[in-house]
Amino acid sequence: MENPPRPVTGYPVTGYPPPQSAANPRPNGYPYNAAPPYYNPNPYIYANPRATFLRRFIAIMIGLFIITGTIVFIVWLVLRPRIPQVTVDSVSVTNFTTSSSQVTGNWDVRFSVRNPNKKMSIYYDSIVSSLFYEAAFLSRTTLPPFDQDTRNLTTVRAEFAAAGVYVDGRLVNEINSERARGAVGFDVTVQARVRFSAGAWKARRRFLRVLCEDVAVGLSSNGASGTLVGGPKECRVGPVSKFWVFSAVT
Repeated sequence: MENPPRPVTGYPVTGYPPPQSAANPRPNGYPYNAAPPYYNPNPYIYANPRATFLRRFIAIMIGLFIITGTIVFIVWLVLRPRIPQVTVDSVSVTNFTTSSSQVTGNWDVRFSVRNPNKKMSIYYDSIVSSLFYEAAFLSRTTLPPFDQDTRNLTTVRAEFAAAGVYVDGRLVNEINSERARGAVGFDVTVQARVRFSAGAWKARRRFLRVLCEDVAVGLSSNGASGTLVGGPKECRVGPVSKFWVFSAVT
């Protein structure tokens, strides 16, 4: 008995691939329907040197940024820098007079500056103090630079003199109204550059703002002198773009 024929496997010996025709063209003699894939034997030959340099540069910059940020964060955790605390301690006014559009007087303002840091000293440079009533400028003076060791308390004095300074009539009326109530408020600002230091580590100069509000000087309608009322006044401290400002509303 003869064995049944087995199924044929593989490609036929002859007649394959089928001939090309207009209905089934095969470019370049490739026997399949799609064109043969292209493989670059050396993909690094066509790499763009500029793109490679740019990728490496960006990676290096990111690494430096991360390292710098980590160092700054560690220094901040160790030193814990804190801004100074400012309080208006005393204010006295003498020879104070007003006319229809002028203000005259002498002011002596003293406030304390405390360095709350345990590990950092503070240096104050280029200190300029100005006196205002609301938005009206009255006088300006320059204060000597000073420095503070850790946990140090320093008293700063600012003296002002205004001789017939022009003030809008509306503001003069407001001053007289406050005098009738027994107290007048003034704004005192001190602008300074500061720098923090801890041993060999020195930070760049900083600019902050201190604002002391609702500080009053007792002045009667007929009196030409007065002093601070209500006791010492604590100030608010915050950063600004250009200057450190110790502001006292007196």
